[in-house]
Amino acid sequence: MGVVVRPVTRSDIPALSRALAEAFDDDPVMCWILPDAAKRPARLARMFAAEIRYHHLAGGGAELAESDAGVVVGGALWDPPGRWKQSPLSSYLSLPMFAFALGRQMRVGAEVEQALESVHPTEPHWYLATIGTSAAGRGGGYGKALLNSRLSRCDAERTPAYLESSKEANIPYYERFGFEVTGEAVIPNGGPTLWQMWRNPR
Repeated sequence: MGVVVRPVTRSDIPALSRALAEAFDDDPVMCWILPDAAKRPARLARMFAAEIRYHHLAGGGAELAESDAGVVVGGALWDPPGRWKQSPLSSYLSLPMFAFALGRQMRVGAEVEQALESVHPTEPHWYLATIGTSAAGRGGGYGKALLNSRLSRCDAERTPAYLESSKEANIPYYERFGFEVTGEAVIPNGGPTLWQMWRNPR
């Protein structure tokens, strides 16, 4: 099976959003924000669409993985050094889509965002905000291809990389790519824990 990794375009947003929604349907943080399992897939797709359209696309770090049949099966949303935080303008523009996606859970979403921002590293780095593959892409090497695509650039630029793993079981996977656990971010009011992971360039 062939693996193609390429930059995301606006026309890719619907397909990529659906793939990421499927990937994150059982994610502890997303389940905390959107506890209604029946509504979660559609709401997640709207949320990812807003993030990609109004934030990640402009930074040039959004990439997707396609099967050899041209089906979008996953993606990685990276933010370049100094641009991990959403700008006031993009926040304003994306607010209606986020409100539609999260509904009454907007407050919980804001709490998660604030908790992660409060412990985010200050040293310049590439930030992997999101990476995931759909059920059709799991085990096909798409996640590895997505990670290597950007990490090779990090190494060439001598720039660190950072992510938060929302599943403890995924830590060994990221460690294979050179990431190390540096701390924990705990979502308030009984929310889940995320593991902060840092990678120095090789």
